[in-house]
Amino acid sequence: MGKIHQLSELLSNQIAAGEVIERPASVVKELVENAVDAGATKIQIFLKDSGLTEIQVIDNGSGFAPDDLEIAFLRHTTSKISSREDLFRVHSLGFRGEALASIAAVAHVDLKTSIGEPESGRELQISEADAEITKASHPKGSTLTVKDLFYNTPARLKYLKSLSTELSHVADIVNRIALSYPAVSLTLVNDGNQMLNTVGNDKLLQTIAGIYDIKLAKELLPIEGEDLDFKISGYISRPAVTRASKNYLSFLINGRYIRNFQLNKALIEGYGSKLMVGRYPVAIIDITMDPLLVDVNVHPTKREVRLSKEPELMKLLTSIVRDTLGKENLIPDAMENLKSHQTPVDLDQLNLNLEQASAHQREQYQSSQTPQVSESLPTYVTPQSQTRRPGSEPVPDVAASESIFTDESKLSNWDQWLDSDQHPRAFTADSAQIADAKAQTELDTNSNVATKGPRFPELRYVGQVHGTFLIAESEDGFYILDQHAAQERVKYEYYRVEIGKVGQDQQNLLVPIVLNYSASDFVQIKAHLDLLADIGLHLEVFGENSFIVHTHPTWFEAGQEEDTIEEMIDYFLADGRISVAKFREKTAIMMSCKRSIKANHHMEASQAQQLLVDLAQAENPFNCPHGRPVLVHFSDQELGKMFKRIQDPHQHWDGE
Repeated sequence: MGKIHQLSELLSNQIAAGEVIERPASVVKELVENAVDAGATKIQIFLKDSGLTEIQVIDNGSGFAPDDLEIAFLRHTTSKISSREDLFRVHSLGFRGEALASIAAVAHVDLKTSIGEPESGRELQISEADAEITKASHPKGSTLTVKDLFYNTPARLKYLKSLSTELSHVADIVNRIALSYPAVSLTLVNDGNQMLNTVGNDKLLQTIAGIYDIKLAKELLPIEGEDLDFKISGYISRPAVTRASKNYLSFLINGRYIRNFQLNKALIEGYGSKLMVGRYPVAIIDITMDPLLVDVNVHPTKREVRLSKEPELMKLLTSIVRDTLGKENLIPDAMENLKSHQTPVDLDQLNLNLEQASAHQREQYQSSQTPQVSESLPTYVTPQSQTRRPGSEPVPDVAASESIFTDESKLSNWDQWLDSDQHPRAFTADSAQIADAKAQTELDTNSNVATKGPRFPELRYVGQVHGTFLIAESEDGFYILDQHAAQERVKYEYYRVEIGKVGQDQQNLLVPIVLNYSASDFVQIKAHLDLLADIGLHLEVFGENSFIVHTHPTWFEAGQEEDTIEEMIDYFLADGRISVAKFREKTAIMMSCKRSIKANHHMEASQAQQLLVDLAQAENPFNCPHGRPVLVHFSDQELGKMFKRIQDPHQHWDGE
């Protein structure tokens, strides 16, 4: 007797469900896309326990005709295609005829529907192989309820993540569909809490604002272009508005959200060098093309597609993005930026701080009003000359800084300087300090030469090149330093320590900060509030998809509290599974990079000298947190060879 037999319809449907229905988000995707194909203009999604207990989708589409109900949930039944030619001209979202059958094979399904005609209302209840159809009253459209997902395939339940993670996947799917069809009103509710509600007025920018944030929507630029095969439209963010992951890149082909690495690459290439390394723009790109040029049948869930003229499409997209950015003034509005970071000044608190300040600090500040550095005398900066908190900004040039104080100001120079947390520093070292430093260096070198390796050299600041590189000299030659990498190393070691000091050391905000996120991001953040609290960020839920912050760690720089909080949360969203220790490490790297001086930043001599002081104090002054070198060395011998002051004996000849 043969061993081969045909699988039952139920078992084959359950196997197929493993390809199409992976999690609650898969069910939501299939049902909402079916509603869109049915011409619905309003779709409501209600979840219980992130969809594991129940998923209900209500739409006002065309509904199911009574005769169609008997075969609608059978495998490979569809109204979208009927011939081989139709398979390559797919205009709808669903066409494979697997979704409803796969859902019914792993859950209890109840469908109420009507085509809007008298006596056309029906209810269909399915539980495994049993199906029952009865007459029911229902307005035009459908209400499809899916309960107890994977109740008969428990092995698949163990692959599901936490409720918050599953809800985040659902929210992401609904967001993508909302961006694909701004003319459709979409509502998402989980356990009675509304997470999304789009207007459905066919205005994409308004839909973007509803999903993400009005502030973000204002920073988007419209793009548009076409050739003989493709038409591209949508929105891209200005280079200053970026995210730490590619999750904010949405590509739509003929109304279908897809994933395509090559399109991501083409988009980013259009930005060129305008993006920071490791940062990605926000983009919603709608691509219209002949269906013959795209094969949507290469993946069961239709998330991946195959494009016939992909190189041409990539070239067009890159060109459109580059041209759009080239026409824009991408310089940030300084006044608008200042307004967004203004914080009311508590004069009483400033006066109290002033009273508590030490007389020694006052004396140091007063002495800093006059130059202490003689340009004609060599001044070596050493670790012993460091007298300030690591990571704080170099003190500004006094003459330049005085111009910011107006006659109408209620604060003295001392008050303003103290409030800015830029405490006095010693930019130079006197002869006694130099002697002590040299003695200590010799002692350390003699006792630890086998273990510690070469010491950091004593450097004297010489000058700056193109506002990017610092020139310094020592007894054995001269050094070129990358000023950004140098300050990045100093700030990294400071933030690494401060982020690890999470306790009661918090500072109250005079004006609380409200943060708005998309529904999917909101769910992820809410599920990990404890992790954020471990690094000093105490967020409270504040309305729909929003958080409010009343306090912040004291190490935040004044005036940059909101940006710092947003950057830390953004970094968390890029990798939600990150451990506390790793999160602190990555946050310190990110913060040091964002808060360090960049290229084309001209520094005062005193600022550059202080940076060398700070660098000498670092545990590892030789590399930035990303591994790039901080400085390079040219020895006196190498300089002599470069200028032919030192020549090899065999290169001399007597002919001249």
